[in-house]
Amino acid sequence: VMQLITKEILGKLKSNPRDNADNKPWLKLFNPAGSGTWLISEIENDGDTLFGLCDLGHGYPELGYVSLNELKSLKLPFGMSIERDMYFEPSKTLAGYTDDAKLAGHINAS
Repeated sequence: VMQLITKEILGKLKSNPRDNADNKPWLKLFNPAGSGTWLISEIENDGDTLFGLCDLGHGYPELGYVSLNELKSLKLPFGMSIERDMYFEPSKTLAGYTDDAKLAGHINAS
């Protein structure tokens, strides 16, 4: 099972100031079996509550909170689970990705 947050990424998420759209999203999670992409810029002290740009594939990506444990527990087809994009390096702030996603109707972050 893939580790969704490495120690390095966890440190970056914890060091980002809270509720700041100028933060870079250091974590990209996705559903390998369908729609669902999350660009995460913050993690709360509970170690579970993530904040970032959430795109469930309905055409309306938005900033919000998601539970890490909930994402880990999702049962996807063929025994798959939510994965971390191991090659993702943020080129923009969360606000930049959000503006682009609202125009496109989906997150475009490769």
